[in-house]
Amino acid sequence: MGSIRLRKKPNVWELRLYLGRDENGKVIHKYATFVGGKRDAEKELARLSFELESGPESPEPEVKLGEPGEQIRWGPKTTFNDAILAWKENGWEDLSPKTIRDYEGFYRRNIEGSIGKKSISAIGVFEVERYFRELAKGGLGISGIRNVRGILHRAAVLAGKWSGGIIPNPVALADLPKNAVRSEPVRAPSIAEVKAIIQEAEESGDVRMATIIKVIAATGMRRGEAAALRWSDVLFSQSRVVIDEAAITAMGSIVIKSPKTKASKRVVALDQWTLRSLEELRAEQEALAQSMGFSLVDEGFVFSYSPDGSVPPHPDSISHAFKKMVKASGVSSDIHLHSLRHFQATLIDPLSSERQKQARLGWSTSHMARHYTDPITEEDVKIASEVGRQLYE
Repeated sequence: MGSIRLRKKPNVWELRLYLGRDENGKVIHKYATFVGGKRDAEKELARLSFELESGPESPEPEVKLGEPGEQIRWGPKTTFNDAILAWKENGWEDLSPKTIRDYEGFYRRNIEGSIGKKSISAIGVFEVERYFRELAKGGLGISGIRNVRGILHRAAVLAGKWSGGIIPNPVALADLPKNAVRSEPVRAPSIAEVKAIIQEAEESGDVRMATIIKVIAATGMRRGEAAALRWSDVLFSQSRVVIDEAAITAMGSIVIKSPKTKASKRVVALDQWTLRSLEELRAEQEALAQSMGFSLVDEGFVFSYSPDGSVPPHPDSISHAFKKMVKASGVSSDIHLHSLRHFQATLIDPLSSERQKQARLGWSTSHMARHYTDPITEEDVKIASEVGRQLYE
């Protein structure tokens, strides 16, 4: 993901590339200056984005407890950090890529420099509960504290097993603070708010981002599903889109995998306006690829920033760009990319049966429809048409 901005001098452009976030959650950008016309600046941005996406990845720092073959000593001095690092060498890879990424973040931010240094045997339930309350006072929500507790609990369990029962588990009986801040429920934005965000994306000249917003709002697909969408999944002649993959981030790279549940694999109807936006994006991508000596690959990703479409967009960069559009549009800051999924669910609620709503949004049970259907049916076609009419007319 990137953006261009005209500097004060004519034909001097600032190119900005989104690199992700550091361990403290701070956004990292790479900047470059380009002299020339706007179209050439866009080509240069696309080239830099392609190099960034397809270039060599920085290797993860390797964590070792000692030289290969050296026996690890488990006993009264074993710390939470020792146990977690041992877990990374023996069992960490069994977790899902997303869980690994989340756990890495919580470990670096909340554990490693504090309770992680404590001896598991020397700390008691009181100290663990006090630590949880300090996290709550520091602003960490209840879901984050649960994640931290889960990491510490598993580390202590493994330490107990690997020590032959010598090391106790002080986390098992520790209660979570009852006054911890709970996450605010996601609010479904109004039609006017969604239109304002789309208009901002269009007026900014970011056709790709404008189309991402339209597709997610019109179908309710998840962020990872949109990132993994391929041109072969868009059935223009049938006004359909196939959703059967998702993009997730793992250890700094993007992994394409099957969606979260079997029900997440689905085919949904598309309205004529969203289809037209996809056709326009396809034409723009083909022209850009051709001007740079490339051609779009058959299985190219719809929202790719690489000239040939071979590299999927980073899910985090989509969220970051959407947040930027929300701020620039002037709508409420509590709207996130996932809010568009709630927008879809809320908008189609009076238009469809629970089963059709379940099928369109890829929920595994109809109960999910109330919390927040698999060939295409006539009902789904009517739903898509009505959603599109309200969004674009």
